[in-house]
Amino acid sequence: MTDGGDAVLAAFLAAGADYVFSSPGSEWAPVWESIARRHRDGEPCPAYLDLTHETVAVGMATGYGLVTRRAQGVLLHAGPGLLQGANAVHGALLAGVPMVVASSESTTYGDGPGPDPGGQWYRNLSVVGGPHTFAAPWTKWSNQAASVHTLPAMVTRAAEIASRAPAGPVYLNVPLEVLLEPWEPRALKPVAVRGTTVSPEPELLAALELIAAAENPVIVTETVGREPDGMAALVAFAEKLRIPVVEPPSAVCANFPRAHPLHAGGDLEPWVDTADLIILVNCRAPFYPPSRTPAKARILVIDEVPQRPHIAYQVLNADQYLEGGTAATLLALARPAPASARPAAVAAHDAEQAAVRAAEKKAVAAEGIDPVLVAATLRELIAGDDSVVVDETITHSRVVQRHLQRSAPDSYFYVQGGLGQGIAVALGVKLAGPDKTVVLTVGDGSSLYNPVIPSLDAAKVYNLPLLIVVFNNREYLSMKLNHLRFYPKGAAVETGEFLGNDLSAQPELSAFAEPFGMHGEHVSARDELAPALDRALKAVRGGTTAIVNVRVSR
Repeated sequence: MTDGGDAVLAAFLAAGADYVFSSPGSEWAPVWESIARRHRDGEPCPAYLDLTHETVAVGMATGYGLVTRRAQGVLLHAGPGLLQGANAVHGALLAGVPMVVASSESTTYGDGPGPDPGGQWYRNLSVVGGPHTFAAPWTKWSNQAASVHTLPAMVTRAAEIASRAPAGPVYLNVPLEVLLEPWEPRALKPVAVRGTTVSPEPELLAALELIAAAENPVIVTETVGREPDGMAALVAFAEKLRIPVVEPPSAVCANFPRAHPLHAGGDLEPWVDTADLIILVNCRAPFYPPSRTPAKARILVIDEVPQRPHIAYQVLNADQYLEGGTAATLLALARPAPASARPAAVAAHDAEQAAVRAAEKKAVAAEGIDPVLVAATLRELIAGDDSVVVDETITHSRVVQRHLQRSAPDSYFYVQGGLGQGIAVALGVKLAGPDKTVVLTVGDGSSLYNPVIPSLDAAKVYNLPLLIVVFNNREYLSMKLNHLRFYPKGAAVETGEFLGNDLSAQPELSAFAEPFGMHGEHVSARDELAPALDRALKAVRGGTTAIVNVRVSR
């Protein structure tokens, strides 16, 4: 006889979880005891990671899930721990990453039979209504496990819900008393892989007729690269139908090879008034403002769940939906379609690549270190390397996306939701791909939001070396730009008093490497940039995390 802690682990195993990411709380002693027993007895057990901050636990589960696309377990502490990790949980929701997040509460507060849960639940930790009530708005599904008899099925069902489209985090409140209830160990049936759907043939044929009639179509995608084999399916579809592809600034992963002649860059605006067909492939918010309506284009939406339930307001203006699995649907469309006689629209690609080269030439001649030069230098240093870039810049995000020119599946991820998750997400990506070089590009403002010390601690303890490149302009530039947007001739412009902007008093960010025995460098001159990044990459490839703090000119 064991208890609810063992039931949780058995359910995670049945759900196919490789890891349990935990920012530990006292309620998880039953799980720890089960892990110790399983290790002693040689029984299977998910790998357990002790992490010293909730954002690190959730963010690492996010990064791992971005690559593996499988739900992992995340254990946090009570309501307060869940709130501390809420920003990262919401980020996982936006990123479409499945995970089962759990924390606990007490149901007896020391007045019931059985083991004493501890006075902290009575005095400090409990939440009226339970933590599952306030987790609901920023998770896909939120519930409470009321008995050890239903606990295993609650956990496996939670993992299945998390993995269904749109994938995302789910939350389970597991009271401490339930974790301590006796449980008779038994084999749990492994969770089956979810099925794939494709739209019926009449809908596919109608879409092909729409495409065949178009003279100037364009594909727009934000996240098809998040689908298994999504990039390959989109390439096959675009090549067969000879349709250019735009990855707008809202794209959050590598979706289409940047070097491909059908890649038309990141600016959708020129197409809005000229295209006669816009094909939105896994594209949740293509137009801004949402009321911006194409002048003459019909809109075909290919997306398993086009109307995202977690988005407060969404406008697609669709003329037709294809709502099967995205990769399967693209291949089903390409297979019967005759090769298009439409001239290949490569002019946009050529213009985009010329603009990239011109911007990089200008950056070389500019005073100081232009952000474009940082991105271009980094691109050259990791060219040919099996690398992944995780980006948590804000004002420099378009520069990073445009000039790094990522072309392989799962080679670029943009951190979604609130700032402060980037290092943890990059650590999770590294955990999923230990042989890959993982680079985090981050602004100095974003870096200061990160739990740097717990993140670097995890990097060292679990041997997960990263290259962290800080684009440091010593200000929250996005705050200043928004102020100027609303008050272009206001008092702040007149006096120079911009609040919420100054980061000039920040510490030397590369110095955080020193206490952990990691590699740190500050770069303030152009001729120092490439050598510093090269030294840092060599350190990372040798197993040591490196932080390069680059003083950029804008």
